[in-house]
Amino acid sequence: MWQARGVEATDARHRAVIEEAWRHYGDRRMIARLDELSAMVSTNRVYRLCLDDGSNVIAKSSNYGSFFLFAEDHDRLYRATRLLQGGPYEHFMAAVLTAGGEPYLYYDGEMWAVFYEEVVQRDRLPKVLSDAQVANLGRELAKFHRACAGISRLIPPPSKTAKSDAVNLFEMLGSHNAGEQFGLEQSRLDLVRRHTHRFLMALHESGYDYWQKIPVLIDWNLGNFSVEPDPSDPGAFRLFSRWDYDWFRIESRLLDFYFLSRVSSRTGDRSSFTYGSHTLLEPRFRHFLRSYHEVFPLAEHEVLFLKEAYRFFLLNYVVREGRHFFRHDFWQHLLYDAVDVHLPSLDSLDLTPLLDELR
Repeated sequence: MWQARGVEATDARHRAVIEEAWRHYGDRRMIARLDELSAMVSTNRVYRLCLDDGSNVIAKSSNYGSFFLFAEDHDRLYRATRLLQGGPYEHFMAAVLTAGGEPYLYYDGEMWAVFYEEVVQRDRLPKVLSDAQVANLGRELAKFHRACAGISRLIPPPSKTAKSDAVNLFEMLGSHNAGEQFGLEQSRLDLVRRHTHRFLMALHESGYDYWQKIPVLIDWNLGNFSVEPDPSDPGAFRLFSRWDYDWFRIESRLLDFYFLSRVSSRTGDRSSFTYGSHTLLEPRFRHFLRSYHEVFPLAEHEVLFLKEAYRFFLLNYVVREGRHFFRHDFWQHLLYDAVDVHLPSLDSLDLTPLLDELR
């Protein structure tokens, strides 16, 4: 019965898990149709359950990683959405379906599934934002982060952290079968291990353990959220709904900023991409940062930590998790870009010009 960690399941297996999970959930509504919504870049599968009463529910199934960490994430997500009730973001995040007052999760020993309410979607931002939209996005994310900071002390700390992931990666890179695990030869493994050590030293030297940790969603690409435009101002909008939580964390707010730099960039949201650092130094991201700082001020040490937040993104989501999260062809492209180009470029990346936006 037990399946090897990270072995991708077939579409039929995912659908069978979703159907069995719905039966176990005990809802009287029957599944009339199961439509796939997966972006097909990851090993997770997402489906829309079209029910016999005309309503819809969104389902996600997975077999990568740990069910127990998946369950912990959804407990924290559920707490966050409950604690945001009564404020401007009470309906922003898609709610997890519950049973007995707790998030309902199905687990058969090798695969797991969760259900979400289908959120109403409004407008998507354009692939390339105007200057006014970049500034508006900065203010909106600052307001959302401020709301998350306000509830963070009521959410239990996670067992999976940036530090624990980096420690785990550092040890894996030193193992005898590291080349097989990561698909890299020794010189590249040595480079990745050096950058992992640098990240861990940065956590240690900055006192990161004592920084405020809030719910962060990390993957802010334009396919993950919608906005409600202001009819009186073409450059103004408010965050309206968000429905994807693959990279949910309880960490420093700085972990959200790399993807926000990509959304703000002059190249915008692209279907063919690489994870370069140039977006962190574009004038448009500086504009975003200035607008964010006006609403929810940043300290200088936080802005400089953006370099480490970016380093962690490459190390964890591309090198450590990429084989299992991304489709193989995507992963190979992103992996070699990260190891041969982006990690080496960090040696010369200087973010001190961004400090001008705080003054």
